[in-house]
Amino acid sequence: MPVTRAYRPDPRFMTLGEDFADPARPAAFPRSEIRFRNNRAAATVGLEGLSDVEWVAAFARFEPLPDNQPQPLAMRYHGHQFRNYNPDIGDGRGFLFAQLREAGTERLLDLAGKGSGRTPWSRNGDGRLTLKGAVREVLAAEMLEALGVPTSRAFSLIETGEALHRGDEPSPTRSAVLTRLSHSHIRFGTFQRQAYFNRADNITRLIDHAAEAYYPEILPFEGEERALALLRVVLAASARLVARWMAAGFVHGVLNTDNLNLTGESFDYGPYRFLPRNDPNFVAAYFDEGGLYSFGRQAEAVFWNLNQLASCLTLVADREALIEILKDFAPAYRRELAAAMLRRLGLKSRSPDEDVDLVNAAFRALAAGGDAQGWEPFFFDWFGGAASAQRALAGPRSLLYADEAFADFREKLADFEAAAPERLADPYFARSEPETLLYDEIEALWAPIAERDDWAPFHAKVAAIRQAGAAWGLD
Repeated sequence: MPVTRAYRPDPRFMTLGEDFADPARPAAFPRSEIRFRNNRAAATVGLEGLSDVEWVAAFARFEPLPDNQPQPLAMRYHGHQFRNYNPDIGDGRGFLFAQLREAGTERLLDLAGKGSGRTPWSRNGDGRLTLKGAVREVLAAEMLEALGVPTSRAFSLIETGEALHRGDEPSPTRSAVLTRLSHSHIRFGTFQRQAYFNRADNITRLIDHAAEAYYPEILPFEGEERALALLRVVLAASARLVARWMAAGFVHGVLNTDNLNLTGESFDYGPYRFLPRNDPNFVAAYFDEGGLYSFGRQAEAVFWNLNQLASCLTLVADREALIEILKDFAPAYRRELAAAMLRRLGLKSRSPDEDVDLVNAAFRALAAGGDAQGWEPFFFDWFGGAASAQRALAGPRSLLYADEAFADFREKLADFEAAAPERLADPYFARSEPETLLYDEIEALWAPIAERDDWAPFHAKVAAIRQAGAAWGLD
């Protein structure tokens, strides 16, 4: 296999052993047609040189990569699902396929399949993924990456030629196998499973593994102090993640403990949505009838999940010390939200108080603008702050911005300096409207695929999102 010098295998999760994963066998698919291959991501791990035949071998048949895991592993975990504990879950339609180091950062990365077939944790499921679900995940990952949100990357999408029956899609529907590249697939629920069985020894093993694989800065700590240090860094990463979701106007939809990982990256995009307008009660999942994971409650949900992780760590660390660390979440989230909003607006920080005042004014302006404003257009129009005032006040929302409801925001904005004013010269900012990924847009991209197998609009959208991301410079 023609890997490059950037290919650096490091399959260390498998050393944890059988308490943490089960061997899995990939499904044999009747067809393997590449629909999307992320060569940009592949170049970061030395796999961009694979031919299409080799790509299919790796990411449809999951033949082992050189010097990597000899077989896929379905991870074991539990989870609170809508705050109801479920001890009967695990990787039911996916598995960890390989681990490698990222060129330039040396981060440990996972390659994991989704829709790759039944595993010991599939229960009554078929282990498959719909093609539409895979398309949605590629788009979500691309958009979040462009907006500077820590996210898994959609690495490969291969159509597999099976007809699937689903209750939430017109059926039969087409099938696919997706591979994603992510920093970690160790979930909060991975710890919950070991705590459920009262395995303090395995909690310690997970902590030590996380320190060696993801957080070397906590390696100098030992025993209980390492457990406390792990909660601190996971809390900080989680606060940053949810703050950037909020600045991106992103609603994950299913913030269960098995959908949050140790490294603070979002993954597994099911019923997600991007906000059409500022609405704290907006929900992404039709089955979230109580709004538990609504846009405005995402920080609350992440904090609740951090409490469950801390509860697991009580097997090896003092409860009161863990509670003291959890108290840091609210101030950490406020700091991260201010920083995330300033990044989205392309502004330099002035002071903590002034930053928060501006962010509060921005949220008030977004609320006042409603449907006429939209979420993404606000950040597009005002990127660079006062440097964009002439552009914003001459654009399609000029009357809205001239309204008294925006006066406080405009006044506070005038005090802030653009972080990178040269970015405004990018052709992207000469457009009248920004790149968005609203529900109706995704449906419009899916229609030509479903009706006539036309992938051109999908690939054009991915290219447009990447162009927007280059203009923003938020990665």
